[in-house]
Amino acid sequence: MNRLPLFFLGTLAVAAAADAGAQSLDTQRAQLKAAIDNAERGQYDPAQAAALSRHPLYGWLEYANLRRTVDTVSNAQAQDFLKRYNGQAVASSFRSVWLPAVARRQDWPTLLANWVPTDNVGLRCAQLNARQATGKADAQWTTEAQAIWRSTGKSLPDACDAVFAVLDAKGGLSAELRWARIDAAADEGQPAVMRSAARGLPAADLALANTYAAFVDKPNASALNWPRTARSQRIATDGLAKLAKADPAATEQQLPQYASALQLSAAQQAQVLYQIALWTVASYGPDSARRLNAVPESAYDERLHEWRAREALSRGDWPQALTAIRKMGSTQRNDSRWRYFEARMLEKTGKRSEAQAVYREAARAATFHGFLAADQLGQPYTLCPWEPNDSRQAQAAVARDPAIVRAMELFKIERSGWAVAEWNDALSRYDTTQRRIAVEVARDNGWFDRAVFSLGKTPDEQRLYALRFPLHHDDTIRRESLRNAIDPAWVAAEIRAESIFNPKARSPANAMGLMQVLPTTGASVAKSIGLANYGGAASLYDPDTNIAIGTAYLRQLMDKYQGLPYVTIAAYNAGPTPTARWQTQRPGFDPDIWIETISYKETREYVARILAFSVIYDWRLNGDALPVSDRMNGRLQAKRKTFTCAANADKGGD
Repeated sequence: MNRLPLFFLGTLAVAAAADAGAQSLDTQRAQLKAAIDNAERGQYDPAQAAALSRHPLYGWLEYANLRRTVDTVSNAQAQDFLKRYNGQAVASSFRSVWLPAVARRQDWPTLLANWVPTDNVGLRCAQLNARQATGKADAQWTTEAQAIWRSTGKSLPDACDAVFAVLDAKGGLSAELRWARIDAAADEGQPAVMRSAARGLPAADLALANTYAAFVDKPNASALNWPRTARSQRIATDGLAKLAKADPAATEQQLPQYASALQLSAAQQAQVLYQIALWTVASYGPDSARRLNAVPESAYDERLHEWRAREALSRGDWPQALTAIRKMGSTQRNDSRWRYFEARMLEKTGKRSEAQAVYREAARAATFHGFLAADQLGQPYTLCPWEPNDSRQAQAAVARDPAIVRAMELFKIERSGWAVAEWNDALSRYDTTQRRIAVEVARDNGWFDRAVFSLGKTPDEQRLYALRFPLHHDDTIRRESLRNAIDPAWVAAEIRAESIFNPKARSPANAMGLMQVLPTTGASVAKSIGLANYGGAASLYDPDTNIAIGTAYLRQLMDKYQGLPYVTIAAYNAGPTPTARWQTQRPGFDPDIWIETISYKETREYVARILAFSVIYDWRLNGDALPVSDRMNGRLQAKRKTFTCAANADKGGD
């Protein structure tokens, strides 16, 4: 593929650096980052800012200063900023923080003069408040306010309270509208919203609505005396379905009396039975099979279909698992996961020849289960990579786009939220080819996650493996993997899944760096391996240190879990307690079935994803791959697999 040798050649960033007295772009970047940091601390330096006025990110420096003092920014300042950066992401970002400040001081003419349509409900309500205060609460105003009232059964922003008060005073909140919001809130399990919406109803209706809300909060016998109306039936169904999540047994016990008293329809009873079954089987309770069988087939969806199959697998009931898979809809059943398990169940029930044909169908997909199917058949893995050959002109056009320039610069100074705003602005104008080239630009600048978040909109984009599975720090990965006797493709797969190769990644749980290591784990592992240069939690942002610690931690987990990578991967994601429970519940299970019966959806999919990613990274590192059936069992010396692109292969990938 033709690539630009250096991303910033010919870009605005180079011009900015030249204008600043031939200083290097890196120096400009460091100065800009420091200036933004200072502005946010209230130490904005006009002289420093002036020296950076030709930098592509100067608008964001101004934004940082204006945002800090947004409640005191004059209208003239704000409108000048919006005019100068009209059409850019920085203007949209500023408007989104400035207009709420305008609303807080009730400067309604200014808000209306600077209004642009938005999906932000709080701002939409602020604009309605402005129109009402300036005498523009016409019929269209009423229609828009009612639309927001009906839009959700969840709580709405405080700015909407005044809108609804005026709407009520104008006679725009009929009993019908109030009941509509009560119904929607019941469906969402929001009793507080139900009570709020009920205010203004006639006394008798208000009392009934509050009784309904109390039932959704906690089902009680008052419902046995409710009027036998469609609304009572709906509320009772909502309340019982909510209870089922917390206490399936109690819900199952109570359902008959409510069904009889309120004459719940078969469909409404099925809605509750669905939840009873779901929250029983989600933890493989002893009544799982019975409660699943109590749900009418008409109430099954993909989620419950797969849980029925999984529950049978957890009991080793192969005929029942096969029956459950064959009851799935065609789209779900034809997924490589369930094609594979259908073949496995055929094999388990003595139908080897029939299983072969189904394995062949599953093996067309470049997925964990597709790879497993290929192993069963003893055939190469299917992988059909696509390397587009875009022109230099097309590449250069995207690379020079000012929004892309700004996005890359913002990424480099670790302003990821702002960078994404610029990125989204650019992609909103791009066609499929330009979007793909933008991802290549991001990849070449070390911003690897753009491939994950921006590709996959077309089937062919799934085949962009070089973009979707970036490879960085591979020398360190190979070195630390060898040191710890860990497959390097596995380590690369963990990094791809955990951080998408972002060394500065940090999770809400404070997991840090490429392999998302917790500080406590980092300190413990660093001590155990005698890592002399470990400097505390901040060291986890250093790629070499993070990979060294993360790989050593995988080795420690492998030693704990009998050298079984598939169990180790589960523990890496979920922790030791649930992993021990799963081992105790299903000892001796085949690895593929053990993985599929993990009760946590996140971990179940994580294990399958890591093993699939490992195959693809093996291909990227070595051109062939350790069979996934051997890989998940820790057999690193098995005969390696080749890859082929079959004519009828599915578009594979994550």
